Amino acid sequence: MKISDVMLVFISFLGVGVVSAQPIGSANPPGSFVEVDGSRLYYEECGTGPKAVILLHDGVVNSAVWDDVWPALCKRFHVIRYDRRGYGHSPATKKPYYEADDVAAIIRDRKVSQAALVGSSHGGNIALSVALQYPEQISDLVLVGPEAEGFPYSEHFIMAQMEFQGAKDPTEVRVKNTYFIAPGNEAAREHLRKLLNASPQDHTHNDMPLPEKPVLPYVRDLRMPTLIITGSADIADNQAVSGALVMSIPGAARVVVPETGHLLYLEKPDLFSSIVIGFLMSHGF
Repeated sequence: MKISDVMLVFISFLGVGVVSAQPIGSANPPGSFVEVDGSRLYYEECGTGPKAVILLHDGVVNSAVWDDVWPALCKRFHVIRYDRRGYGHSPATKKPYYEADDVAAIIRDRKVSQAALVGSSHGGNIALSVALQYPEQISDLVLVGPEAEGFPYSEHFIMAQMEFQGAKDPTEVRVKNTYFIAPGNEAAREHLRKLLNASPQDHTHNDMPLPEKPVLPYVRDLRMPTLIITGSADIADNQAVSGALVMSIPGAARVVVPETGHLLYLEKPDLFSSIVIGFLMSHGF
């Protein structure tokens, strides 16, 4: 099936949400906390049902990055989003930890029978690690511009990450980056700026994730329905990772969203929601 055909199928499932999201920087956050091995993970939850859609944010912004797609997903599914350690409302970790185990802890705490994981960037790599370690608990995967541990990244990509880490103004370096937000999508760029300014600890906290087993080449063992979504303006390395994953995961499909970058759900939230909803519903979720 051509990408254009896939897009038409998914767009037909677009829903209009009615659930509002409270800003992540608010004094009284609407969510709750899960205690995990001496740490606390902040999460928000909507909808009901034994199965859930769990949103795993990228390494740039906390779970507020899902604000614009949250209402539409909540209208259709039981949905959970959480802040990784040191992001948003979750305090920084005090000791090393496994990121996949944090997701498993949330699944257990919320008594989720099975979960569809929607992971963006590094959240996509976490989603793959969880799926490989706990395959019986993961029903579907949606990977958005994903990282993949075990994939060799280019010097250009590595230098770009070093620029973020050494910047005097890390917010503006991220906001002005044209692979995060594609040129011309200025409303999304301003939205990103507000999110970053609301939680500056997102890009300054000390993170101590323990190394997991590389997801490549082991993703070939995955058997759950998998969709990979990339923005056409995303950096070449992320495009290459997406191509490697769609070739490696049996039955995986890929959609390229035009005129969007790495954080495409900030740029075209309605289209992103329709793609995800259509994919999950087409597989009986």
